[in-house]
Amino acid sequence: MCMVCGCGKPGGSSAPKHEHDHSHGHDHDHSHDHRHDHSHGHGHHHHHGEGGDIHFGEGKAGVTVPGMSQERVVQIERDILSKNDAYAASNRDRLAQTATLALNLVSSPGAGKTTLLVRSIADLEGRYPIAVIEGDQQTANDADRIRETGVPAVQVNTGKGCHLDAHMVGHAFDSIELKNDGLLFIENVGNLVCPAGFDLGEAHKVAILSVTEGDDKPIKYPDMFAAADVMILNKTDLLPYVEFDVDRCLEYARRVNPDILCFQLSATTGEGTEAWYQWIEETAAKSRAVA
Repeated sequence: MCMVCGCGKPGGSSAPKHEHDHSHGHDHDHSHDHRHDHSHGHGHHHHHGEGGDIHFGEGKAGVTVPGMSQERVVQIERDILSKNDAYAASNRDRLAQTATLALNLVSSPGAGKTTLLVRSIADLEGRYPIAVIEGDQQTANDADRIRETGVPAVQVNTGKGCHLDAHMVGHAFDSIELKNDGLLFIENVGNLVCPAGFDLGEAHKVAILSVTEGDDKPIKYPDMFAAADVMILNKTDLLPYVEFDVDRCLEYARRVNPDILCFQLSATTGEGTEAWYQWIEETAAKSRAVA
């Protein structure tokens, strides 16, 4: 759960309580109130495996927060996600009003999300009204790259935050026009952990993995690949130069998520992108049909 890294508060903290006023004033004051249950005696939920490995995900929360009971962690997680899900439902309603297909692109840093976005925008130009929400901790570099294509883009900087949440995306909607039968790309902060748990109101999460990262990423970060409907294996043009077993990677991904749809492509050369575009076209048509 994201609260472990303390992304919501400068300097880091656990167990945040987010107070968001989603009125027209857009109040972004975050109040992070903590109650630390310091029980260092018997509440350690970890075990030592063979070879000296230590596992900290054995309690009911699936995570360890120093000085906090598993029950407290679970309750905080439920509170945070419940509030986020309410904002996500509102976002989903707004998207439905214009039959906009929203895709949440998630990956580790450097997997090629922005490069894929730029190519996709160029190749899909004229087929859909396209808009982009860019998530990063700092700078507007990626949003500037998107704007150079002529497509509107809103930059959302999260500060020390390691993911976008539905409240942030709701505010971004106020700064961007969603046109009828459009396509909205949400480029999340580069992170294969925290974005897995946060619904933004999107239709699908799309996990992008590059062949330079290692073929075991789906089982190292199972929550992300379990949450994603689509996995894009990017930078396939580099396969001759790296040690990467495509079949093993796909097997790992389907072990975590048997229903995940996988595309292999190179955002740099364009090879394999047509299958990705065809999926977007078919998915957008379904969205229009139910709107």
